[in-house]
Amino acid sequence: MQKAVINLETLTCPSCIQKIKKAVKNINGIDKDSVEVLFNSSKVKTNFDADAVSIEEIEKAIETMGYPVIRSRVRAA
Repeated sequence: MQKAVINLETLTCPSCIQKIKKAVKNINGIDKDSVEVLFNSSKVKTNFDADAVSIEEIEKAIETMGYPVIRSRVRAA
């Protein structure tokens, strides 16, 4: 498992949290219990199986929802 911290542009509404969570949890290879969206710091934290999904695919799912990704950090969980 890998741990990702994805920095987003500033989130403007609390309902964004649920939209992002749902989009990330629907990706194969995501540890659904680990998905966390931090409103105040505009970050998404999650654990994922690098054999099943790439960080680029996770970023794309978030950006498709309309939330630009600034940068991501990945490390072993």
